[in-house]
Amino acid sequence: MTPTQTEPDTRTYEVRAIAPETLAQLLIRDDAGQHRQAFTDREGGAPLRCCLRRSTAGERIALVSYAPLRRWAAETGAEPGAYDECGPVFVHADACGGPPPGDNYPAALHGERRVLRAYDARGHILGGRLIESPRAHTTEAEQAIATLLADPAVALVHVRAVEFGCFFFEVRTRISTEGLPGHSTTPLT
Repeated sequence: MTPTQTEPDTRTYEVRAIAPETLAQLLIRDDAGQHRQAFTDREGGAPLRCCLRRSTAGERIALVSYAPLRRWAAETGAEPGAYDECGPVFVHADACGGPPPGDNYPAALHGERRVLRAYDARGHILGGRLIESPRAHTTEAEQAIATLLADPAVALVHVRAVEFGCFFFEVRTRISTEGLPGHSTTPLT
């Protein structure tokens, strides 16, 4: 069911990290077809896309090539064509428990400047938005995501770094399951 003018808008969004099964595949052979070597992060601070937090000094991590739109397209049957791209992401070098429960914007990965890139159901870019806000304040990013996802043509949003263009995480629209056992959602307001 889609919201109408007489029904409340119950759409929500979910923030998606790199899934554990995808992480396992990337550690064997990444999306560029390479086997990358794990290393010990001596300083910490690498943005880990498998658990949506920054690494700590001494953790074993890997820098792998990841094609987020290609993987989404394989799941949905979309044909992104030229919009398919592959880029570097940091991940744990071993199995990861993923991010903490909940669908909130991961404040640990928020930075001064982020780009929100909106895609349609074909995997084609519809537009984007530049977010510039202090690291501790995620409200602007959450509101911008909600605005982008309020457009029924938007199927998903990628959150990326401005400076390097690196993929951070994916955000998808879903219909609210509020009130169902085991479901937590972030309302689009």
